Amino acid sequence: MRCNLGLVMPALCAGVVIVWALPGFGADGSAAPAKIGVLIIDGQNNHKWSATTPAIKVMLEKTGRFTVDVATTPGRKAPAEAWVKFRPEFGKYGAIFLNYYGKSWPAEVNESFERYVRGGGGVVFYHAAAASFPAWKEFNLMMGMGWRKASQGMRLTVDDKGREVRTPAGEGPGSGHGPRYPFEVVVRDSEHPVTRGLPTKFMHVADELWQGLRGPLKGMHILATAFADKKFRGTGTNEPLVWTVPYGKGRVFVTVLGHDVAAATAPTSAVFIARGLEWSACGKVTLPVPKELVGGSK
Repeated sequence: MRCNLGLVMPALCAGVVIVWALPGFGADGSAAPAKIGVLIIDGQNNHKWSATTPAIKVMLEKTGRFTVDVATTPGRKAPAEAWVKFRPEFGKYGAIFLNYYGKSWPAEVNESFERYVRGGGGVVFYHAAAASFPAWKEFNLMMGMGWRKASQGMRLTVDDKGREVRTPAGEGPGSGHGPRYPFEVVVRDSEHPVTRGLPTKFMHVADELWQGLRGPLKGMHILATAFADKKFRGTGTNEPLVWTVPYGKGRVFVTVLGHDVAAATAPTSAVFIARGLEWSACGKVTLPVPKELVGGSK
């Protein structure tokens, strides 16, 4: 499938032999394809976006696969007129990376974003972005499910036999998490371009393990889960961490890993961010599996 590069299509680095500088990613010695333009949207969050955005930007650029711009929204207390200038040119980019949880965007921006994704744009929802905009119907459809009350959609989990379990709206817990702790990530689809080559199980660093997520679940495909241990105020079942959703011609990738810089840039989270972005823009993945994860538990 043709890679969606946005307007950064000139073969700036075509024919150049690259070395992956992203911590945890090894060189494959191959010629680099044209870089993918990525736009990170931040500016409001209940997490430290001013720390995670620069760290993720550097991390992505060091792969040699991306060019990264940042669009920062007005602050929570900014007057309405401050939002007039917030008009991201989504079409310039191969993928949009959402590091945002805050006030609603202007209707014009919402409509532009919907057109972009429906027309084939790539999107990555990162951590708290999956808690944004509960009243925006199309946003909920794009991400499949997110941080919501129990009444705000169905719940999707995986049982001990690997079967998906759907819980109706209003039944079971709403969204939450216990204290941060290291947990095991289980890959549920080893044939997807993002997860291909990853071990089926590997330990992630101390992070928030989100649970009880809710939404329309339309087209959701789970790539990875973790067991929410009751010892850490968990639900006692396998909760989705990483998944994909089709939206029109667009590809949406969601990862709820990465509470802070340490968790986001750990190879066990970085692999999903970087490869998820490439897949959302291209439908394929060329970035290698981090060396720390090669030969892990099967």
